[in-house]
Amino acid sequence: MGFIFNDITSASMGIKARLTSWQVCGKLRNFTTTVPGKYGVADFGADFDYREIKVQCNVYPKHSFTALVSALDDVAAWLDPVQGLRQLVLDDVPDRYFMVRLNDAVDCERLIRSAGSFELKFFCPDPFGYAITDETFSIVEEGVHTITRTIGNIESLPVYRIEGVLTAGASNYISITTNGSELKIVNATLSEGETLVVDTDKMTAYVVDENGETLRNGLPYLQELNFPTLAVGDNTVTVEVSNATLTELQIGAKSRWR
Repeated sequence: MGFIFNDITSASMGIKARLTSWQVCGKLRNFTTTVPGKYGVADFGADFDYREIKVQCNVYPKHSFTALVSALDDVAAWLDPVQGLRQLVLDDVPDRYFMVRLNDAVDCERLIRSAGSFELKFFCPDPFGYAITDETFSIVEEGVHTITRTIGNIESLPVYRIEGVLTAGASNYISITTNGSELKIVNATLSEGETLVVDTDKMTAYVVDENGETLRNGLPYLQELNFPTLAVGDNTVTVEVSNATLTELQIGAKSRWR
């Protein structure tokens, strides 16, 4: 087993790695409060906290201790947590990636004079694993549509890409309702060749040209700051258009696992 961190494999860094444990899900945050005169606590639900991934590593034997230290220097530069979050893909779980950084000091134990072992503790502020190869759904006409997510095991925060022609006006709109939650683009200006991108994870919207260059902020085009999610399995998407032309609606699932 090995891993890929920031597009560099552990094998290419002279490291043999293996998972020693696996968190079924990220840590939980319980929201409770004490009520005088009531046994236990009042429960206000829970959500997910950060995740920690532990990987046990061995450094391939070197010709000398100096060579071992040099190899570890390269590893330290590769995993430098000051760089911020980087993508981690584990060979044992190759269908998803995590955004991580080191969370603790790394102490290398010398096994023999020129080899050693150490444990890496990766900190994932976002506890979810995201699909490397994901699903994208395309809708090109008005009406009620069913799209089915088959990847992941928790609701996802998709990216909506709307292509069409729309001019400013209170009665001109494109409405996209996903599982009863409406995303309505109204009083907007969208020309041929432009795409309105709505990123529900980042809670933002912007217009790009044919080359993907950002042209302007798209948040003022949203009637409400409502960002629909996608469930695992079947999702009902209803598209309505008034005094506008819809060329294509693409929904990038951004599937994830808890």
